[in-house]
Amino acid sequence: MKAHEIYSAVDPAIVTQMLDWFRANDRNVYKSAVATLAGNRKLRPVFIQKKSLPEQYAWIHKTMKLNSCDTIGEHLLQAYLMAGQQSLLGMFCDGMGIPHDGKGSVVGELPKRLDPERLTETVERLLGVFEPKLLTLYLHCFNLQAPEGWTDLSDKLASDTRLTLA
Repeated sequence: MKAHEIYSAVDPAIVTQMLDWFRANDRNVYKSAVATLAGNRKLRPVFIQKKSLPEQYAWIHKTMKLNSCDTIGEHLLQAYLMAGQQSLLGMFCDGMGIPHDGKGSVVGELPKRLDPERLTETVERLLGVFEPKLLTLYLHCFNLQAPEGWTDLSDKLASDTRLTLA
């Protein structure tokens, strides 16, 4: 699943949570995203900035669903998860036995294969701690880090009804 497909499937509340986080914690990323997306659509950023916040968020979310916005969409997801959801990333890496820096940033190479038993155990543990839609968002984003994704993770995302984006 590519970034624009994730944005097409994700609950708008998760996008709102992400954009709220950027506005509160890294306003420059928010402004840069608006400027980049506006430029991509051949609009001036001021056109978007004049909208109310809910209208801005709806426009950003709608624009992120476009294939042409895949790169900026993926970068925003990664930035949000790496900075705003470090405990989730760290707990996932710990559960999977993936070395990381304590903040969820992988140290060294990503594994070629994910252990299916560890994956099941880790997902079960994380479902008890984090909102399922947020966890699902992270798992989809993590799966983007391998060229074809990890088969076991893709299968888990497809088969576990608790792991839905919407």
